[in-house]
Amino acid sequence: MLHVPLTHDHLSAISGITLDGRLVMQVQDHAYDAAGVVGFLRVLLRKIREKVLVIWDGSPIHKGQPIKDYLAQGATKRLHLERLPGYAPDLNPDEGVWSYLKRVELKNLCCADLTELRLELRRAKERLRHKRHIIRSFSTHCGYSVYVLESSSVNMSVTDRWCRPIC
Repeated sequence: MLHVPLTHDHLSAISGITLDGRLVMQVQDHAYDAAGVVGFLRVLLRKIREKVLVIWDGSPIHKGQPIKDYLAQGATKRLHLERLPGYAPDLNPDEGVWSYLKRVELKNLCCADLTELRLELRRAKERLRHKRHIIRSFSTHCGYSVYVLESSSVNMSVTDRWCRPIC
């Protein structure tokens, strides 16, 4: 029998994937709120130079005033947010990331403390980052893809110029 003290210590993580198989993830030792989500969106825009379409669930942290303020300050030039319908994890490719991490990369892992858990999560994330075909499969499984329509000298996608979906 394993005896451990019960605490409220935890790690919170936020992540996103691109259709071409890139993974962006942040981990912190306190719960994410709308301000933390804005910080993550800033990181996304730094890492991805193109326009970004974020497809996300209806979590309350995705609806807060800091996000509205961030969009009002000009983020909408490169960032478009699309909310999934209520409780639709089957439409959220990022659920595949967490399922894969828990069932494959971190399977049977028992960490002594949060420091070890953070380290093992970082290692698992890095292993998954090198498996872009697996990351792409999460989007494909949900039915997401980008179709490019050729028109003389202009390329347009069906997402109306939002060519880098982040799920």
